[in-house]
Parts: sequence; C-alpha cells; structure tokens
Amino acid sequence: MKKLSPKGSMNDRIDTVLYKFRSRMRSYPPGLCPISLYRSLLQISMNQSCGKCIPCRDGLVEVDRMLQSIMAGSADETAIKKLTKMCQMIAKTSDCAVGISAAQLILDSLEQFADEYESHVKEHHCVSDVKQTIPCITKCPAHVNVPGYIALIKEEDYAGAIKLIRDRNPFPTACAYVCEHPCEKRCRRAIIDDPINIRGLKKYAVDSVKADTVDNPKRNVSTGKKISVIGAGPSGMTAAYFLALMGHAVTIYDEHEEPGGMLRYGIPEYRLPKEELDRDIKSIMSAGDIEFKSGVKVGRDITFEQLRKDSDAVYLAIGAQIGNRMPVDGADAGNVIPAADFLQLVSKGEMKDLSGKRVALIGGGNVAMDAARTAVRMNAKTVHVFTRKRDDYTAVQEEIVDAMQEGVRFRTLLSFLNIETDKESGDVSAIWLQPEIVGEYDEKGMMTTEHSSNYPYRFVCDYLILAVGQRSDTLSFETEGVPTERSRILANEECIVSDMEGVFSGGDCVTGPSTAINAIAAGQVAAFNIDEYLGYHHKINTDVEIPVALPNPCIPTGRAEIEKRDPYERKEGFDEVELPMTYEEAMRESGRCLRCDHHGCGVLKGGRGDE
Repeated sequence: MKKLSPKGSMNDRIDTVLYKFRSRMRSYPPGLCPISLYRSLLQISMNQSCGKCIPCRDGLVEVDRMLQSIMAGSADETAIKKLTKMCQMIAKTSDCAVGISAAQLILDSLEQFADEYESHVKEHHCVSDVKQTIPCITKCPAHVNVPGYIALIKEEDYAGAIKLIRDRNPFPTACAYVCEHPCEKRCRRAIIDDPINIRGLKKYAVDSVKADTVDNPKRNVSTGKKISVIGAGPSGMTAAYFLALMGHAVTIYDEHEEPGGMLRYGIPEYRLPKEELDRDIKSIMSAGDIEFKSGVKVGRDITFEQLRKDSDAVYLAIGAQIGNRMPVDGADAGNVIPAADFLQLVSKGEMKDLSGKRVALIGGGNVAMDAARTAVRMNAKTVHVFTRKRDDYTAVQEEIVDAMQEGVRFRTLLSFLNIETDKESGDVSAIWLQPEIVGEYDEKGMMTTEHSSNYPYRFVCDYLILAVGQRSDTLSFETEGVPTERSRILANEECIVSDMEGVFSGGDCVTGPSTAINAIAAGQVAAFNIDEYLGYHHKINTDVEIPVALPNPCIPTGRAEIEKRDPYERKEGFDEVELPMTYEEAMRESGRCLRCDHHGCGVLKGGRGDE
C-alpha cells in the first residue's frame, strides 16, 4: 500500500544535512588549495553515483586517486595528461549527469588552475605556498582589520574601532552607509548560522562616535615633497590622506565645488547623508598638508604637463562619472538621460520634478537601483526597470528589495531595441523591447538569451533613464600622452602608469565603474607606492590595542539586520532610510564574531597529502 513518508524520514534528514553543507561551502576560506577544493566537490559526486555505469562508478574513484597523488606530491609529470584523458573519457561515456558533470568539473579545474597543478607535480607544493587567510580581511579590497574593530566595538571602544578602520580606509562613515560589504561573502560564521553583519556594526560605531571627533594618526615630519592628486573622489581623497600622514604636501584638483566625487554627486542623500560624508572629508583634510582646489578641470584650467613639472608625483583619480548612452535610434531624444547624469543633477538640485511622468529604466546595477529609487522620490507616476536577463541584476540584493518595497516594478527577459519619439516635442514617447528566452550558460557561468518568437513589445513612457555603464573623461590626458584604452587609463596593479615617470593612476578610471571600497583600496595602494617611488618607506602607526581573542561557544544565533523606515514613509523624501542598531543588537552581533584572526585560519596541514 502506498503511503506518505513519515515526518523526520531519512530523506528529510539528508535535506537538512545538505542545507548545512551548503553553508559550509559558502564559507570556504580564501587561500584554500584549489585542487583540495575540487577533490572535495568530486567526492560529493562520487557519493551520488548509483553505480550502474562503469565510467562513473570506477572512473571517478580513479580520478580521486590521481588527485590525491598530485596533492601528495608523488605524481610524475605524466599525471596531468593522464588525468585529462580519464576525465574526457568519463564525460563522454557516463550515462547520466552525475558522471558527466563531475568529470567536467575536474576538466574545468585543469584549465583554470593549470599553474597550480603544474606546481604540485613539479615543485610538490601549492603556488607560492598558498595558505588559508582570514576571510573578511582578505575579501575586503582595502584589507581592513575587520575582526579587530569588531572586537573593539564589543568592548565599547568605538573611537578605537574607527581608528583601526582608518588604518586602511579613511572613509569609515561613508563605507558604513554604502559599502557592498564583500567582507561578509566568506565569513566563517556561516558554518554555524549566518555571516556577521559587518557593515551594520561599522555603522553602529560611527553612529555612536562621530568620525570627525576621532583623532587621526600622528603625521610624520615634512618631507618637502609635493604630490598632485587629480580627482577628489574616494580614490583621490584616500591617496591624499595617506600621503599627508607620511609627511608629503598634497594638492587635490577637482572640477566640482566640493570634494567627495561620486560619493557626493552619485549616491542619493537617503543612502548617504552628505552631512555624514562631510565628517570623513573633514578628518581627511585635517590629516596633514592637504590643499583642495575646486572648480579646476585639468586640460581646461591647467595642463597636465604643468602639474607634472610642479610636482614630484601625480596621481590620476578622475573616476568614471560620464554616463553611457546606447547606440540606438532616438538615443538623443528629449527626456533620455544616463543614470549617472540623472543622479548628479538631483544631487545638485538641478533636476526637475517628475510628477506624473512614467519612467522607464534600462539596467540592473547599483546605479540603476539608485536612479530608480530617486525617480520614485522625484514623484514619478510609475518606475519600471527592464533587463535582458536575470544575471543583469548585479545590484546588492538589499537594494533590489528596497526598490520593490518602494514601488519600483521589474521586468526581465526584454532586450532594448530603440526609442520612439514624439514628433512635436522631440521627447521620448515609448521604447521598444524584444522578448527573450533563456539559453545555455556561457564559459563564465552566465546565462545567455536569444530572441523569442513573440512580437516586439512597445512600452509607453515619458522619461527614460539609461543605467548601462559609465566612462571616464580621459580626452585631455590622452592628448598629453597618457596611455588609455576605451576611455580607461592604462596602469598596473601598483597603480603605475605605463612609460610615464612619476605618474600613477587608480580607481574607476583604470578598472571601469566599480565600488567605493575598490576605489579606496586603489588610493591606498597608490599612496604607499608613491611614497616608495619618492625614496621613502613610511609606516603609519594607528596606536590601537586590539582586545585579546576569547573562545566562542559557537551557539547558533540570529543575525541582527539593519532596520529601515517604512517604505511608504521613506519614499516620500530623501531622509535617511536606515535606522540605528540598538546597543543590545550591536553587542550580540559583535559577540558572534569567531575571531578568525586568532582561531582557525592560517594554519596549514602538515603535508599536502594529509587527510
């Protein structure tokens, strides 16, 4: 007789185990040997094998044995070729996806980590002696000591926490409000429950003690060296901060009236109140000999060559503030505007009200979400966001959820075709979109699409915002010999510009549009490399004592989230949307930290073959 599975059956218990294992996979530490990781994944597939076909049943066991010998350093130089042929055979002859996908997984690893395999076979160890690193510090582009400042917050030393953040990042307040918190991606707390709310704790610290009341590190003696920084965004201001602390004189040039770059002119007030941003700016400007020259555009008001003559080094941090348009019919129609331009006009108070307007927006990144939510606050009648595929929603998930709560509507699987304009006014009257269907994934694991057989879709709108990327204004630098490619300055990972003595560059103008913390990291790297170029090796002493790490009982505990004002209330204006953490929430959340700076990271097994 057929019956339902009893509650708590074996399958239910296995589901629970798989859910917990997924958390463990998500918290794999950076620096893990990739061959060890892929072998773990292979063993999962081996456990799924039904045993009916020989390639899967016996072949995967043989592949596992080969990987073990490679990791142990006992494989000869023919091992990689044998492993490749074995996996190719399994992928071609297995009966089902278990064997096929497992073999393909190892083939992918052989391609992506060819240097790692070669090092294990020839040198009998990982490339550069790979070792596990502290996940949150490693994943933070600026490598801020996250466990350290969380421990200081736990001890209620909020000023100390801010000082420790400033050791690598002079924008503790701005990042507390808008950082994408990549530091949380591999948090080992996820093994137990959920990652630490690192940004939330940082925000609690700067809410408790204002950053401009916390002293900067002591400045080194003056070196007599002069550095010109072009651009007062997060990258340029970060470089200026560290260079000033080292004892150099810094002059910052920016075409805007106030410093901050896209932090000031690209991020809406409801996400980053400018009063709070100014606290970081004030602290940076007080770090040493820093002069800010506003309303100065290099190439218009002063030549780049003149700056090079007057300076011992130059740092180009011009950002990527020009919004892209699309090469389609009607792109120059009235009421069509790039998202970056739209946000800058709003921040300067130059954007007209959108009352009664039906707004369409193309794009799914963070800038798109900022523009969509800003349009809601500009009284737009409706705001619709369109993307071609689900992978195009690259914005932080919280931003997408917040936009939905505030009434923004989302449509996907629609590719942009062209713009229809009103014959009398010349303004946009509608956009045409082509329905898409999903296809295969590409080599990077991204979904592809192809045109559906459905007819193109006409969407009536009064205003169109294009959130399809940004570019840098590099023309004046190109004419003076600065090497560029596709509106990006060519500089290496040390921020050194090719074939230009004493010229450095970093941030969005090198990488393309990215995040504030990536720009801050570039400014930090540039500052220390400029210092080395000038013949120094300065160190900056933060003078902060980090509390001793104590054992954590690892009791599963809920994650404290940053609460927000009601969507119907917050969309009525530009007031800050996030509410402060309570003392109890901050203490409990900081107590969840496992202190990976002292426990569980950086210790390698005795040998590569150890189990």
